[in-house]
Amino acid sequence: MQQQNNNKPLPQLHNTHVKLLAFDLLTLTPPSSPDHPFTRKSIPITRAETLGTITLRDHKPGKFLRFAIDDGTGCIPCILWLNHLTSPHLARRRSPQDLCLLSDAAARSFSNVKIGAVGRVRGRVTGFKGCVQITVTDVVVERDPNAEVLHWIECVNLARNCYNL
Repeated sequence: MQQQNNNKPLPQLHNTHVKLLAFDLLTLTPPSSPDHPFTRKSIPITRAETLGTITLRDHKPGKFLRFAIDDGTGCIPCILWLNHLTSPHLARRRSPQDLCLLSDAAARSFSNVKIGAVGRVRGRVTGFKGCVQITVTDVVVERDPNAEVLHWIECVNLARNCYNL
């Protein structure tokens, strides 16, 4: 495990869905090259989880669903790919069974994305045209009215005590 200057170990967050508020997510430092992750205070962040109100929805049938999540600290752009079964890029990298599973999961998530709904989004932190975005793995509609407040508290607590953000 890497060490910080004050001898506290850096958290290992690779492939962990880090709970972040939009303010923290949108201020991540872009990678120096395409194969490096975004960072926050030298800590690599590859995956994120956020929760908020869906405020924008742009659907290109058979290709993708672009939407935004507003958690009160900012709007996070998200993209959900819907072309798992038609993409030659994915066909070379995944088995047909994996592609069917990914396509089914994307279809379920697609049906949950409605403007005004409160959704929990998890996915990879990626960049597009110089801006950070979440490439969505799954979207779940939150029905608990306390979910947003709990998410804010968890984000602040984890940032202070676990992520050293």
